[in-house]
Amino acid sequence: MAKVRNNIIIQGLSGSLGEQLVIKQDKAGRTIVGVAPSFDPNRTYTEAQTEQHEKFRDASIYAKGAKGEEIYVEKAEGTPMNPYNVAMADWFHAPEVTEIDAEAWSGQAGQVIRIQAVDNVQVTQVNVVITDAENAVVEQGAAVRAEGAWWAYTTTATVAGEVKIVVTARDLPGNIASLSWES
Repeated sequence: MAKVRNNIIIQGLSGSLGEQLVIKQDKAGRTIVGVAPSFDPNRTYTEAQTEQHEKFRDASIYAKGAKGEEIYVEKAEGTPMNPYNVAMADWFHAPEVTEIDAEAWSGQAGQVIRIQAVDNVQVTQVNVVITDAENAVVEQGAAVRAEGAWWAYTTTATVAGEVKIVVTARDLPGNIASLSWES
C-alpha cells in the first residue's frame, strides 16, 4: 500500500475517476483510492452469503440506533472509526468469559466467586448459575463489577459435593457468551 503525504493534486479529492477508480476521504483525513466495484447484474448468492447479508442488515439497524451512545462516541475518538463503525463492530463481536476464579469459595454462603469477562466495547451484565450434582439450581444471580475486567458474585446458599458454575456475560448489543466450571 502506498502512502502519500501532502499531495496537492489529490488532497481532499473524492468521487470517481471514469469507471475505474473511486477516491474517498476517511475520518482521519486520509485519501483512499481504490478500484471501482463491479457487480454482475445476474449474480446469485449462496445461503451463507444471504445469511451474512441479513446479519449485516441487523448490525446496521442496531448501529444506526446506537451510534449516539456515549460509549461508542468515546471509543471512536482519536481513531479513524466513527461511532457507527464502533457500534457495528460491537454487534459482530460477542463478549468472552475468560476465567472463573472459585479459589476463595468453599461452598459456603457469603463467599466470593470472581469472573473475568471482556468485550471489545463493554460487558454490561454477568450472571452466575450454580447447580448441584443432579443439575438442580442451587442459586443464581447477577455479579457486580469489580476492578478492571473482573466481576464478583457473592454466594447466598451453602452447597456441598459436586457443583457446576455457569457464567454468562452480555454486551451492549445483547451478545451472550458463557463459560462453565466444575468442581
